[in-house]
Amino acid sequence: MLRKWKTKIIESLLALSAWLTIFTTAGIIIILFSESSGFFRDVTLTEFLTGKEWTPLFEQKKFGILPLFTGTLVTSVVAILLALPVGLTIAVYLSEYASLQFRNAIKPLLEVLAAIPTVVYGFFALTVLTPFLKNFFPEISGFNGLSAGLVMGIMIIPMISSLSEDALHAVPVSLKEGAYGLGATRFQTAFKVLVPAASSGIIVSVILAISRAIGETMIVAIAAGQQPVLTLNPLKAMETITAYIVQVSLGDVPHGSVEYKTIFAVALFLFILTFILNNISFYVIRKFKNKYE
Repeated sequence: MLRKWKTKIIESLLALSAWLTIFTTAGIIIILFSESSGFFRDVTLTEFLTGKEWTPLFEQKKFGILPLFTGTLVTSVVAILLALPVGLTIAVYLSEYASLQFRNAIKPLLEVLAAIPTVVYGFFALTVLTPFLKNFFPEISGFNGLSAGLVMGIMIIPMISSLSEDALHAVPVSLKEGAYGLGATRFQTAFKVLVPAASSGIIVSVILAISRAIGETMIVAIAAGQQPVLTLNPLKAMETITAYIVQVSLGDVPHGSVEYKTIFAVALFLFILTFILNNISFYVIRKFKNKYE
């Protein structure tokens, strides 16, 4: 009888946790849409999505989100271009080449990178990496998307390597033994058998890393600058969506004004962007699972 009550209590707590998550998400969505509606009564959706200037805090106000979107895109792409090959290589090495003792020693050290405060990463990009990059790119700005993206890439390497390694370990041993039995080398087995078989888990790690990069705030606010310029050149200063939200949230903008409501509009844009990204990842994961199962 006591065991039965314990089971019911645990089930109730799990159900309560699930409903709290749902209600929290629903509350965020409701707030974003309700607060953004006031902004879109003054600014058309066409101007917001297609405008090439973002100057809501200036005297001549423009509300085109493209400069913020390109800043977010550039820094995220730079981060993924660094983190994906490095993180996947580390995952394959730890899974297939490294000894058990080395893997148990190095994996916690990699995860220390994820524990470093992002503000530390931001100042590292600004004071160390940017001056170093000036030796190779003299025209680079003091605030730029390249150094911010590279440091973000370093930050998300543990996420890709750890989750990818877990996906590689989940591959049935029979696939590996079959590849070796057919005469495949360790390199061929790793990249032509195990990586495709673990592709769904690897894609999950990449999608999570991209979402982490898109939502990063402190690194881009410190190292990339706060100049909403429509450019794809990572050597120039730029502003991301999250950095703009921080800028307006400092309290200098009157509450209830159109300028203040822009943070809800750009937050809604960011929410929809990540929502689309996650749905694409679910589709890709399902496709790869059906292919390799």
